[in-house]
Amino acid sequence: MSAAQPVRPSGHRPREQRSRTASAALHTALVAASLVSVFPVAFIIFVSLRGRDGWQEPTRFVGFDVSNYSHILGETKFLTWFGNSVIVALGTTVLGVLIAATAGYAVSRMRFPGHRPLMWTFLVVQMFPMAVLIVPLYNILGELELLDSYAGLIVTYCSISVPFCAWMLKGYFDTVPVEIDEAGRVDGLTPFGTFWRLIVPLARPGLAVTGFYSFITAWGEVAFATQFMSSEEHYTLAVGLQTFVGQQKAEWGLMTAAAVLITIPAALVFFVAQRHLVAGLTAGGTKG
Repeated sequence: MSAAQPVRPSGHRPREQRSRTASAALHTALVAASLVSVFPVAFIIFVSLRGRDGWQEPTRFVGFDVSNYSHILGETKFLTWFGNSVIVALGTTVLGVLIAATAGYAVSRMRFPGHRPLMWTFLVVQMFPMAVLIVPLYNILGELELLDSYAGLIVTYCSISVPFCAWMLKGYFDTVPVEIDEAGRVDGLTPFGTFWRLIVPLARPGLAVTGFYSFITAWGEVAFATQFMSSEEHYTLAVGLQTFVGQQKAEWGLMTAAAVLITIPAALVFFVAQRHLVAGLTAGGTKG
């Protein structure tokens, strides 16, 4: 006689069936979230390929061309604005990461009067709305004769990105063992030599995160660039796009085409830095 089989309670669902149901629900939610995320970008690309007036009938799937892109690249100063944005964004990234890295390393490794208030000052600075800072920064740049210049805009963007980046890098440097610094000093390296030769190579994930943040901050900022850049040859992309909006009519076709072109460099920077982003964000956020 075979052994009695355990009686399964009524209404009990097999474990495998529950897993399949949960997996299907999870995949459905992920697909829905992906569609919601992709739809705005896909819609902008679609409208940009419909011609100058195609945005008026966005549901029609006919009349595709690249006239908006050819007009942007050939009949406007888009390339000049693009070059200006590249200069400002790269300058902000290099200068901002350098300042933030040295500040974060100093606070992480050295004990000097005011090192704790310094980090809290960085944090408090982030609480001020951007609109509040426009007037004082405008006056400061005016006194320094840096209005309508790349240097003035780079310094302005660094004032935004450096506090956050320094706070994040301080947390990342805290995860690097102090014994590495001691080994560098035993080998005769100066404090800066230890930082540059030993710590910076180990901090690449953190530097990638802060570099990406600094680049995006400068690449897509509008308010400061609009107020501080007065000559068209110094316009950045964010300011140049406003020339497509008039009092009577907005060139939405041109704006969507320009928006697509603007996202390409940001996407390339993201793909270059993305393998470091998760490690840098978690390390900088878990200890500090």
